[in-house]
Amino acid sequence: MKAWLFAGQGSQRAGMGEALFDRFPEYEAVADRVLGESVRALCLDDPDGRLQRTRWTQPALYVVNALACAQALAEGRAPDVLAGHSLGEYNALLAAGCFGFETGLRIVRRRGELMGEADGGAMLAVLGLAPDAVRALLDRAGATDVDLANLNTATQVVVSGPAGSMDAVRAAVRATPGARCVPLATSGAFHSRHMRPAQERFAAFLDTIAFRPPRIPVIANVTGRPYPADGAAELLARQISAPVRWHETLRELVRRGVDEVREFGPRPMLLPMWQSVLAAPDTEREPDAVPGRERERDAVPGREREPDALSRGEREPLPGSAPVRVARDTPAAPEPEPVRDPAAARLGSAEFRQDHGVRYAYLAGSMFRGVSSVELVARLGRAGLRGYFGAGGLDLGTVEQALTALARTPGLDGRYGVNLLHDLTRPGAEDALTALLLRHDVRHVEAAAFTTVTPALVRFRFTGAHRAADGTPVAVRTLIAKCSRPEVAAHFMAPPAEDLLRRLLAEGALTPAEAEAARGLPVAQDICVEGDSAGHTDGGVSLALVPTAAALAEEMTARHNYPRRLRVGACGGLGTPEAVAAAFVLGADFVVTGSVNQCSPQAGTSDAVKDLLAALDVQDTAYAPAGDLFELGSRVQVVRKGTLFAARANKLYQLYRSHTGLDDLDEATLAWLEHDCLRAPLAQAWSRTCAHYRDTGRPHEIERAEREPRHRMALLFKSYFARTHRAAQDGDPAERANYQVHCGPAAGAFNRCVAGTALEPWRERHVERIAELLMTGAARTLAERLAAYTCP
Repeated sequence: MKAWLFAGQGSQRAGMGEALFDRFPEYEAVADRVLGESVRALCLDDPDGRLQRTRWTQPALYVVNALACAQALAEGRAPDVLAGHSLGEYNALLAAGCFGFETGLRIVRRRGELMGEADGGAMLAVLGLAPDAVRALLDRAGATDVDLANLNTATQVVVSGPAGSMDAVRAAVRATPGARCVPLATSGAFHSRHMRPAQERFAAFLDTIAFRPPRIPVIANVTGRPYPADGAAELLARQISAPVRWHETLRELVRRGVDEVREFGPRPMLLPMWQSVLAAPDTEREPDAVPGRERERDAVPGREREPDALSRGEREPLPGSAPVRVARDTPAAPEPEPVRDPAAARLGSAEFRQDHGVRYAYLAGSMFRGVSSVELVARLGRAGLRGYFGAGGLDLGTVEQALTALARTPGLDGRYGVNLLHDLTRPGAEDALTALLLRHDVRHVEAAAFTTVTPALVRFRFTGAHRAADGTPVAVRTLIAKCSRPEVAAHFMAPPAEDLLRRLLAEGALTPAEAEAARGLPVAQDICVEGDSAGHTDGGVSLALVPTAAALAEEMTARHNYPRRLRVGACGGLGTPEAVAAAFVLGADFVVTGSVNQCSPQAGTSDAVKDLLAALDVQDTAYAPAGDLFELGSRVQVVRKGTLFAARANKLYQLYRSHTGLDDLDEATLAWLEHDCLRAPLAQAWSRTCAHYRDTGRPHEIERAEREPRHRMALLFKSYFARTHRAAQDGDPAERANYQVHCGPAAGAFNRCVAGTALEPWRERHVERIAELLMTGAARTLAERLAAYTCP
């Protein structure tokens, strides 16, 4: 396996490309026209020192790298995989056929102009420290406005931020044994949050460009994984402000079986980094670095891979070619790890696996506000598993975009579901979401926080239900009902109440045939018993709940004479193979994970939260009031370590319970409320709260608050919960102390489980690999325990 690597800014030098211009005069002519001056003179003579200025450096390097690549293609075969460091990624995409030479030069020229306009920033290479140690160093130095920009190797990290903050960082590095730093010659804080204005302008420019799918895999700086067939514009825009994950890129090459690399660039910069990855201990390397493995993954059954233009020795077309625009709203098909283990595939209910079309009796439960993202759900589906998109807390427009994206993702074959979260304060929202799910023909729903069966659930479950030819009732939709109390589980195990069916018939929400079939089926064929877990929790004990629910399922199956038995699953606290094995021993037909998936590259939350989660131990969670059910005293389990959210949220609930309104609070408490929680004067915070309730169609809440001071206090306090959740998802560094992160002890248990393995860094914890570890480990644990207890 051969890879080509393209160097980026910093590798430039006067005289670069001298032996190449005469060989490719057509490229030189195009570059002169696009740049408005001689590219040869710029590279060879460096007039006025422009080669060190970003707006000129980037197009000059792009041209020289392109010429060197064209020469290499003329001399031999194309590589198996491509990658480029920052600017070099554009040359990798050019070599992969994503755009022509002129189009790429125009893109790079605009990128250089926008990045060159950034000033007041600085970049500093920190040597001898791992990324986590550098993050800790920044925290100690108080450099909250400095980001990790380039993750080049395990011990080479570039930080980026305002120039004024770098003195403190340099001092902190010099005070750290074994560490040193080197200032970089840049005027901007590249690959940091400070480049977001430039990113937004660049994104608008990229919207005018037509990109072709890569003919050769290109590893993206932003993700450390291959570029998708579509979505290049989004990744290139994000690259300006996102860190360059070069170490992950190199490890991905190792994992794909690359054993030969060639660097393109005026100065050798990337080969030493490649050598450092090859020299790393086996525990830091991917466990499946088998040559050709990616070919098994990428192959489409029944179809040979089409030969690409580069592998035929053809040069990238010059201006005048008309690329086909790929639809931007079609998401990329992820490239998951293969999940094949016969022993693990036998755990749980075979009927469950068949009904849900999954490889394992394993589901990834939803997480609030899209933390269970489209990417997470799609990746699991492609791996033969299922996840549930976290629709709770999102508006209908956002959910519809997610449904459209999932429906257009190739290879899912319907293996995705959506969360339906009960909201006592907004029953109409539940009906509207159900209508949306049916309109998009969603077949699988996870129902959470329901205390009883509602018309919306019955409508979803039995739309399309019918009698088979032999008279057996059949439902075409699955409903996983998450319950923590037997009396609630009993409602879902029974057929829908007759009054609900009559109501839905009268409204035209069900047909007579659908209602008739519903009378012979349970509302939910699958009940998931929810033990102590992240988010809303009753603090239940799975050791008691799972056997109880399993016995109830047997009783209800017999009572209603169902054609198929009710199935019971387990969730909550499943962070190790031993815990998953225990769930199956207790009688679970399937398992559902939660917290462990939040610390994966696919989870829809910030890197700051994932860093926090990856450092948790089993005792690092606490209980806090739930923002959506604040007045009722409902609780959620959240991260305690590294955030003050739990303490502050509990104090707010105590104030609500013991006072009649804001006027009842003393001056010190009001000052604390404004400074630490609301981050604004009371009047301003209340104005924002009112605007939120009006925008979401609930002006009656404001009217009630004007009459009831205590309700006004509750609404104002609840705004803190909404803001802290958004701050965590966005990774707002100014709000780190207020991050609200729903999490159970399973996250800490998983951290201990993977310590010292390839999955210790969270960026390696892809969701299908988590599933593979837990299920295959559970099968191995059960086999070992059984052997230990079996008499000779």
